[in-house]
Amino acid sequence: MSGDRIILGAAALPEPDRDWLAAAERLPIESVWQGGHILPHHPTGEAITRLSLMTAWTERVRVGSAILVLPLYHPVIIAKQLADLDSWSGGRVSVGVGVGGEFPHEFKAVGVPIAERGARTNEAMPLLRALWQGEPVTHHGRFFDLDEVRLQPVIPPGAEEVRMSPGGPPLLVSGRKEPAMRRAARHGDGWMPYLVSPNAYARSVDTIRAEAATIGRDLAGFEWMMYVYTSIRRDGDRARADVASFLGNAYGDKSADLLDRIAPAGTPEQVAARLQKYVDAGVRHIIISPAAHENTIEVVTLAAEEVLPRLTLPAAGVPVPAAAAAAASTTSS
Repeated sequence: MSGDRIILGAAALPEPDRDWLAAAERLPIESVWQGGHILPHHPTGEAITRLSLMTAWTERVRVGSAILVLPLYHPVIIAKQLADLDSWSGGRVSVGVGVGGEFPHEFKAVGVPIAERGARTNEAMPLLRALWQGEPVTHHGRFFDLDEVRLQPVIPPGAEEVRMSPGGPPLLVSGRKEPAMRRAARHGDGWMPYLVSPNAYARSVDTIRAEAATIGRDLAGFEWMMYVYTSIRRDGDRARADVASFLGNAYGDKSADLLDRIAPAGTPEQVAARLQKYVDAGVRHIIISPAAHENTIEVVTLAAEEVLPRLTLPAAGVPVPAAAAAAASTTSS
């Protein structure tokens, strides 16, 4: 995706819904996202199931996982599922990956030691790309053993050939800590953190660039993304109440001050001012995740129609993210 403009996406919350997605596709947004767990505490969906519904119920937008807990899946199975979905959708799939860990019982249930989740993800990401090349793959690693395995994506009815993206869907690394940043620099096609302040995002950009320089990687085409929990309402107090109710205990009890720094809420004007700080810190693709229990399409509509037009790229020649980091608060999540 281009880095010379600001792109807006949205999380299809609470569950993928045909009418919600149809409404979202009529808005000036370019992507829709959903994640999921295998054994969540509540009856909510799993990432690949949700991704399947979104690819089937959309026509135009990019469709992504935010996020897929990659170490819970064998890479051969997930490579085939994602390749088929990408081909069915005409190359519209993106894969946000993370290591999870907030639900240890998931790892125990599928026989994956939770302490291995980072190392398994680091091994699986290059393996997915190798499998998506369409040639026989032989791999003997710490966790996975393959001999002459060749993956063939589906050719949809009416198509003459596989319709997936060349080389497979982009892999976008999520997380908030330095190991995730290093993973993005070494193995990712983009960086998609969540629940971080603009100042913390700016520091993550510096960390990823430094790691990429260490290994001699050119980050041209790398996607600088942000998954932002937010509520946008005409009534700013209602929006802030949405976020407090939705996120107050979801990731551990968080103070109103901390929520204000990592999950902007308020009127369109107020949220635009907050999201501009993320743009100044280096974000180019903002994924709006409605932190609300009702009428989430209103949040996305206001984001697309009234927040996005207010956002501007930093002036040419202004260092990013260094200038943003210097101007931002020294307090971060």
